[in-house]
Amino acid sequence: MITIERPKSGDFPPYFGAYVHAARGEQLDDALDMAAHEEARVFALVPPNKWEHRYAPDKWSIKEVFQHIIDTERVFTYRALCIARNEQANLPGMDENAYQAEARTALRQPADILRELKAVRQATIELFKGLDADAVARGGTANGKHITVRALGWVIAGHSEHHLRIIRERYLA
Repeated sequence: MITIERPKSGDFPPYFGAYVHAARGEQLDDALDMAAHEEARVFALVPPNKWEHRYAPDKWSIKEVFQHIIDTERVFTYRALCIARNEQANLPGMDENAYQAEARTALRQPADILRELKAVRQATIELFKGLDADAVARGGTANGKHITVRALGWVIAGHSEHHLRIIRERYLA
């Protein structure tokens, strides 16, 4: 994998800044690896009777939070692929609540969600390993906003870290 350093301001919409800053490490490959290790660690902390737990009535269950991490990573890697391949169209947005409503996560076993999470992360790592410097630097439009391929990789890692922190602090505390 080429060196993919943290993106600069202007490479992503301001609302993604918290995710970019939440990602750990100095290089994207490290950030994705660290996020994967933390996902497995937090996953192992969840007691069997807590998977459907919601810390408030209008919040997702722990299983739904993990499913959201998976779904969002898939959408962001799709965007990264499209922009890396010089797609000029505005890529569609994602209504996370609508996606969650159709995910039927309550019917899934935690082990199946973990397996999918690991597979999606490995696919993300392989996508970024296959990109050259020009593709990584390329920018495009998603949901009407400018973003670079580099930024999407860091947003993926930081988005996961953000939600894992919420699981630790609000669901497992």
